[in-house]
Amino acid sequence: MSTLTAPRPSGVPEAAAPAPPASRGRALELQGFRGLAALSTVLFHVWQEYYTYDAAGAHPPVESPWVGALVSLEVIDLFFVMSAYLLTLSYARAAIDGGSIRTGRTFLFRRAIRILPLYFLAVLVVWASRNPTLPGDWRDLVGHLTFTHVFDQERIFYTLGPTWSLSLEVAFYLALVALGPLAVRVCRGLATRRARVAVCLAGCAALFVLPLVWISVAHYAVGVPHTDWPVYFGPQARFGGFAAGMALAVLLVALGERGKLSARATVPLAAAALAGLYALSYVSEAGNFAHTFYHPIAALLWFALLYATLHVRAREQVRWQGLLRARWVTAVGLISYSLYIWHEPVMLQLIKSGLVPTSQAGFPFAALIVLAVALAVGTASYWLVEYPGSLLGKAKDGRGAARDFYPDPTR
Repeated sequence: MSTLTAPRPSGVPEAAAPAPPASRGRALELQGFRGLAALSTVLFHVWQEYYTYDAAGAHPPVESPWVGALVSLEVIDLFFVMSAYLLTLSYARAAIDGGSIRTGRTFLFRRAIRILPLYFLAVLVVWASRNPTLPGDWRDLVGHLTFTHVFDQERIFYTLGPTWSLSLEVAFYLALVALGPLAVRVCRGLATRRARVAVCLAGCAALFVLPLVWISVAHYAVGVPHTDWPVYFGPQARFGGFAAGMALAVLLVALGERGKLSARATVPLAAAALAGLYALSYVSEAGNFAHTFYHPIAALLWFALLYATLHVRAREQVRWQGLLRARWVTAVGLISYSLYIWHEPVMLQLIKSGLVPTSQAGFPFAALIVLAVALAVGTASYWLVEYPGSLLGKAKDGRGAARDFYPDPTR
C-alpha cells in the first residue's frame, strides 16, 4: 500500500469535524519567518566571531547588553517548531478526523531530496578544503555524513558548525514516521473527537516534558557543565522544539475554523511572545535558570507567536505581519536553507582572505559584507543545487509509487 488510511471513526458524522487548517494558508508568513531567522543566524555567528577574550573575560563587539540580547536571540527553536508543525499536519488530520498519510518510505524520500543533496555537497567541499591530504580527520567526515556529529564533543561544530541542528531534524523525521502512524492507529479506536485530540496533545506534552527531565537531571542532579555539548545539544535535550510544533499542528487541526483571532487580537499575543523571547535572551547567563531551560521556554514562546500568525481569520490582513510578507523577506526565506548551510564557511573564508575588517570596530562592516556574499552564494546554491534536487520528487506520484515516465500507449 502506498498510503495508510485512517477511516473516520464510527459515530462521528462528516460535518461534525471542523475544517482542518490549510497547511499553506499562511505560507508567505512562514517563509518570511524563515527569511528573518536565517538573517538573524548569520548576524549572530558574525557577532560570535568578533568576540575577544582576555584575563577580564569575554568582550562582545558592541558593549551593550541590550544590543547583545537582540543579536544573541537564538532562532533555532523557531526552525524546529515550524518544521514540526508543517510535517505533523497530515498525521494530526488523519488521527483526529480520518484520512490518509504517506508511507514512511515516501515521507523519508521527500525529506531526503530536500536536505541531502546540498548537505552532502557542502560537507564534502568544506571538509576537503580543510583536509587536503588523506586520510584527514575521517571521523569528522563520517560523523557529518551520518548526522552523528552532534554526539561528538570534539567535532560537533567542525566542518559546518550550524549543521548540528540537522542531526536533530533527521532524528525528528525518524521519530515522526514511527510515532505518527502509531498515533493514527491508536486514535482509530477512540469514539469521540475530543478523546482523539486529548490523546494527541498528551503525546506531544510527553515529548516536551522528557527533554525537561533530561536537562534537569543533567544540570541539577549530575552537575554536567553547560559546555558538554552532546548532553545539551542532542535530541534528548532539544526535542522540546519539535514537540511544541507537533502540538501546534494538533491544536490547529482540532480547532479548525473555530476561535480564529481577529487582526487586532493577534497584536498583544505576538507582542507578548516577542517580549518574552527578548527578555529570555537578556537575562540568560551561563548556568542560570534562563540559560539552562532557554530552549524549552523559547519553543513555547515561538509556539505562541506562530499561533498568533496562523490562527487568524482568513479575510483579515494583519498589519504587523506585513514584514513577513515583504518580497525581500520571502525571497530570503526561499533560499534560507542554502544561506544557513553556506554562511559560516563564507564568513571564515572572507576573514582568512582579509576581505573583512578584523577589529571589533569593524563588526558592522563585516556583518554587511558577510551578509551580502552569503546571500549571493545562497541564491546560487538554491538554483543550482536545491531546486534541481527538488525535482527528484517527481520520481514518485501522489501515492508514493514510482512514476511511470514512459507509459505503454497500448494500455
